[in-house]
Amino acid sequence: MPLIQVKDLYKIYQMGNTEVRALDGVSLSIEKNEYVSIMGPSGSGKSTLMNLLGCLDTPSSGDFYMDGINVATMTDNELAHIRNKKIGFVFQTFNLLPKSTSLRNVELPLIYNGEVKAQFRKDLAMKALNRVNLGDRVGHKPNELSGGQRQRVAIARALVNDPAIILADEPTGNLDSKTGEEIMALFDDLHALGNTIILVTHEEYIAEHAQRIVRLLDGKIAVDELTKKKKK
Repeated sequence: MPLIQVKDLYKIYQMGNTEVRALDGVSLSIEKNEYVSIMGPSGSGKSTLMNLLGCLDTPSSGDFYMDGINVATMTDNELAHIRNKKIGFVFQTFNLLPKSTSLRNVELPLIYNGEVKAQFRKDLAMKALNRVNLGDRVGHKPNELSGGQRQRVAIARALVNDPAIILADEPTGNLDSKTGEEIMALFDDLHALGNTIILVTHEEYIAEHAQRIVRLLDGKIAVDELTKKKKK
C-alpha cells in the first residue's frame, strides 16, 4: 500500500462568478521512503497540492489516503492530529519562535503531542538537533543563528515526532546557493536513513536532488518522471 494515494483530487474556488480549478483531477501515489519534488509555475496548483498533502486543507472532491486512511473527509481536529503525528513541515521562512531557544523550538511539536511525557521532550529534541549537527547550538535563539542554522533547527523540529513524511516548501528559498546545497545534502542524508520526503520547489537544480519530479500545469499533472539520481 502506498504511503500516499490521491485519486481524482479536485480543489475548486469560487471567485465571484468564476470557478477556479486549482486542482483538476489529480491522481498520485507516493511510496514509503520515496523522495519526490513537486514543481510548476505560479498558478499551476503546486501550493494547493502541498496544502492538501500536508492536511492543511481539504479537497472539494476526490480521495486522499495516507497510510491507508482516507483523510479527505476528516474534521479540522482530526486533520490537526494527523499533521502532528505523521507530517513534519519545513518552510521557506523557517517559522521559528524568535524568543525561544533552538531546543525549545524543536520541543514545540512534542508539547502538542499528548503521547509524549514532559520528561522525555528535552531528550527527543536534543536527539533531533544532533541529527542535524546542531547539538552545540541548543541554547541559541534564532537571531543568534545563521540562515542555514535556522533551517536546520526547522528540520530538527520536523523530525522530532518521527513523522511518516517530511514536507518541505521551498526550503532553500531564503538561503544563498552554498548554504542551500548544504541543506539539500542534509535532506539527501535523511532520505538515505529512510525518511519519505516531499519537496516543493521552483528551482530545477534543487528538484533534481529527488528521485522523482512531478510537474503541475493548470491544476493537472503534466509530467511525472524519474530523475537521473533515480535512474542510476
